Amino acid sequence: MTILITAIILLGLVTYYFHRRDQKRQAATGNSAKPAETPAPPQECCGQHLVCERDSLLAGVSKSIEYYDDEELDEWKGTPADQYTPEQTDHFREIFYTLLPTDVPGWVRSLQLRQIEVPEALRDEILLVINEQRHTDK
Repeated sequence: MTILITAIILLGLVTYYFHRRDQKRQAATGNSAKPAETPAPPQECCGQHLVCERDSLLAGVSKSIEYYDDEELDEWKGTPADQYTPEQTDHFREIFYTLLPTDVPGWVRSLQLRQIEVPEALRDEILLVINEQRHTDK
């Protein structure tokens, strides 16, 4: 037991000695220790979070609104995603399923620019199509 304690103390002293020696060298050469930099977040969205998908859909996109024969959805501007009736959700779903898969990201961008939230019940389906489209484009 005493051998183990002695070894730990000895290891601590050796580590302290080398650490102090490195600090003195840096001070002598004028190189102060730089604070650890935090790594930058990944540039590509992981696709697991709706916020990430929303931000990546809006990033670098023009602010002009394109309609996909869905002008009637403007009446739901500002409606929270969890406040849609089943009939309203079905109306979104009908429009969504008439779109080509390549048009879905643009449609979602259009809805976001128009401040129309997608019903929660439809979000998973939309994200699935968007993720499939991203993987086929690569």
